[in-house]
Order: sequence, then C-alpha cells, then structure tokens
Amino acid sequence: MKKQGAILSPTLIAIVGFLTVCPVVMLALGSFSEGLGAFGTFTTAKYVSAYTDPEFAKIIINTVIFTVGSAIVATVLALFLAYLNTRTNIPFKFLFQIISLVPMMVPHILFAVSWVLLLNPTNGMLNLFLRQILGFEAISLNIYTLKGMILVEGLLDLPIAYLVIAPAMSSFDVSLEESSRVCGASNWRTLFRITLPVLRPAILAAATLVIVRSMASFAVPSVIGMPGRIYVLATHIYRVVATGYATDYGLAAAVGMSALVASITLIFVYRRLTKEGEKYVTVTSRGYRPSTIDLKGARYPLFGIVGVLSFILIVLPVAVLFYTSLIPYSMAPSAKAFASMSWRHYLAVLNDPVSLLSLKNSLLLGVGGATLGIVLSFFVAYTIVKIRSKASGFLESLSFFSFSFPGIVVGIGFMWFFVQTPLYSTIWALLIGYIATYLPYGIRPLTSAFVQIHGNLEESSRVCGGGPLYTMRRIVLPLLVPGIVSGWILMATMFVRELSLSVVLSRPGTEVLAVQILRFAEDGLWGRLSALGILMIFISTTLVLVASLLGKRLTAVKS
Repeated sequence: MKKQGAILSPTLIAIVGFLTVCPVVMLALGSFSEGLGAFGTFTTAKYVSAYTDPEFAKIIINTVIFTVGSAIVATVLALFLAYLNTRTNIPFKFLFQIISLVPMMVPHILFAVSWVLLLNPTNGMLNLFLRQILGFEAISLNIYTLKGMILVEGLLDLPIAYLVIAPAMSSFDVSLEESSRVCGASNWRTLFRITLPVLRPAILAAATLVIVRSMASFAVPSVIGMPGRIYVLATHIYRVVATGYATDYGLAAAVGMSALVASITLIFVYRRLTKEGEKYVTVTSRGYRPSTIDLKGARYPLFGIVGVLSFILIVLPVAVLFYTSLIPYSMAPSAKAFASMSWRHYLAVLNDPVSLLSLKNSLLLGVGGATLGIVLSFFVAYTIVKIRSKASGFLESLSFFSFSFPGIVVGIGFMWFFVQTPLYSTIWALLIGYIATYLPYGIRPLTSAFVQIHGNLEESSRVCGGGPLYTMRRIVLPLLVPGIVSGWILMATMFVRELSLSVVLSRPGTEVLAVQILRFAEDGLWGRLSALGILMIFISTTLVLVASLLGKRLTAVKS
C-alpha cells in the first residue's frame, strides 16, 4: 500500500494541481498583463481601469443584491420544506425528495428561458393569457428585473439549501421543543426561540453556500439580466470578453480576481460555520427519540402549497419549453395555438449545421469527458480513502479547490494558459476545463463507495496470491459499480448542460448545446431554442437511463 501511495500520490497531485491551480495562477498573471498578445509585460493598468469604472460600483451592488436575495429565497423555502418533511406528518413525503433532486437535473439555462417565455413583458405566455383570455390589458408582468433574477435563481438553488438544512433538521432532539411547550410556550414561540436558534449554523451554512453558487451562476444573469441591462459580475466579465470590437482579456481577468477572492472568502466562512455546528449538537446517546408534529387540519392545505411548488419547479419549465417548440410564435394556449402546432422548429434545428455540431460536441464531451473524469476520480478517491497519508490529505483539499470558483472565471484562467498552446480553440480545451471544474462530482460518490469496502477483502485476495491489478479487477471494481455509475451520471449531465465555462472557451467549430441555446436566446429565436432545449433534456435523460441500466446489469452479473 505504501509503495502504491509513493507512486500514485505525487502523480495525482501533479495532475489535479494542474487542473485546479493552473487556471488561478494564469488568471492572476493575466490580470497584470496588457493582453493575450503581450503576455509577460506586466502592468496594473487593468486593475485601475476595472475598478475606477463608474459602472463597476453599480455592478457590485447588483451582485450583492442578487446573491443575497437568492440566498434568502432559497434558504427560506428550503427551511419550510425541510421542516414539513422531517418534523411533521404531512402526506406524500416522497415529493420532497423529488423537489430536492429533479431541479438539479434540469439545465439552468432552460429553467431561466422557461420563465422568460412565461413572463416576457411583451409576448410572455402568462401575460398573453392575462390580456387576451382574461382581458386584463393593464397587467404586464416583467421577468427582466432584479426581482425576477432573484426569484428564478432562488428556485434553482433551493435543492442546495435543502440538502444542507434537512439533515440538521431531522437529527434535532425534540425534547428541547417539548420542554419549551411544557413551560407554556406556543408552537410559534418554540419555533423562533428554540428550533431556529439551534439550527442557526446549518441555516447560515446553507445561505452562504447559495451565495457562492449564485455568484458563480451565469445562466440566469445572462438570459434574464442582460436583456434588462442588469449586469452582475459574471455577465460583466462575459460582456468584456464576448462583446465589443476589441476584447480586453486583461480587464476580464482583473474583474475575475474580485469574484475569485469573494468566492474563496465565502467558502472559508462556510467551512467555519459547518465546524461550529458541533457546538449545537442536540443528539446524544441519552434519551434521543425522533417524533413528528401532527398538523391536524393544516395537513392538506400545506401539502397543496408543496404541490404547487413542485409544479413550478419540475413540470412548468419542461411543459413551457415543449409547448413553445411546437407553436410558430409566442401564443397563449388556445384552440388556434393547438391547431397551428408542428415540428417545424425541430426540423430547422436538425437542418442547422451549427446546431448539429453543438449536439455532436456536447455528446462527445458528455460521454467521453465523463468517462475520462470518472477514471481520474477513481484513482483520486482510492488515494484519499485507502492510502491515508499527508499527501492524500493534500490531494483531497486540492481536488475540491475549484468547486467554488465561478465557471466563467476558471474559463478565463484556462484561456490564458491555452492561448500559448495548440489546445487553444479546440474541443480538448473544453474537455480539460470541464474535468477540472466538475471533478468533485466524480470524486464524492466514489469516495463514499470506497469507504464501504473493508480493507480485509483486499488483504484476503493478496493472501490467496492475487496481485494488485487482479484484486482491483476482481474484488474492488465490482463492488464500486454503483458509485462509478452515480459519479459518471453526475459528470455526464453536468458536461452536457455546461454554460459558464463554455462561453469563454468555445470558439467557431467547438460550439456546445448550452452556448448555441444562449445564442438563440440573444437572437430571440424562442422556437428553435425550445426545440434544442428539449433535445438537450432528451440526451441527458437518455444518458442517465443507459448508465443506470448498465449499472444494474453489471451489479446483477456480479451477484
């Protein structure tokens, strides 16, 4: 084991270090350079230009309002759902698991687009329905506002907050609440004076994590914010890189450094908050017993609220996209709209060379990239769990280093590196960037799977004469099939829908699905956009189903 660690650990540290540290170093160097063509000539002019721009203060204020607002929406909703799911007798609790997982599978850009299709002030379906069907001519709901951005981003980040809060809520010792009630406190007073203060670390940790993710978000600010001329840091960087006559990469890197510093600071705060959670432990070996609160007459009204939320999060985005993909232009649902439905937008997309190329590239990156990523994740997880050393501990920290970085910032860092190599403007640049950004999604399931395999199994194989490779192939790998399949599915779906890093690294010939959908949105081609979005969801779902069936078959053969 020590011999394997002596070889594996340094090799993996070099590979993972390149993937995670390289873009950060290149971003810092690039921010002090005059431009891609003058790399090496250092100057602070880009920082002066970036931070003395009168518009920059407004962008920072927008970013703060957007991220904090999204965190409040996501955390409050997650707290509400977690409380109902873990502490009450509300019926059909399986809905909570669906809410917590399914939105993570819907591409964020399509979720944002579906809300634009609904609440566009001129031809949004809900606005058309209110005016044409119900006759409310004066009503015009506008999604292109900061409030609209906060609402959509908050709904998208709800699963993240829920997954942090729900475990803390479920392990809460109810004897504290019972003591409060015995002393005469009402349910509301007990909730605000006992339950919420004890859960404070989990709530703050969830809010901090959502702030980090919303700061890294690009889909919602680009689809909803940019048409309304509301810019946050991510879209400001995109505007510097992708628009205008002369692209200023040094200026984009200087702005990106502020987003990077903010993300690192917030992750540090998040780690401190999760560590402080130990101070609020309420479950001990003495007298703990879980119990639920009887909602009585409020059971079904509250379940109705959860049902509406499920509809908004799961059914509505896909239904709106599918409907728009079939109608010739924006129309409220009516007999005329249903009579004019056709497959014209699908045919237009399938006859468009750029859309076909983006389909091919996304499929290649999804299948090939996830396979390469899961191979690397396998060795990293093996080193972390089975070879416990200082080097493996350092490797674990290194492998999760890039998780908190905004994708567009990582993309600019990689671009500064790739421009000096033959990889620039190739599909391989996207592949490396994807693996670097989403490596934790492969490592986490495999780490959990490795932990469950006791070392005695490998030792027994070696005692019987099996070599390391034989032991790995016949003992370890068959037991890891569920973890490998889970990690592969996560990475493949992330690769197919990736946008924020792709908008920086993608060039003519290397377009991917999400970038093509963004271009359709910028051109107002909502029908083609919806058709391509439905194809994207179909591809992601197919990948998930094929991988799941393959995993079950391999597990069945093993048993």
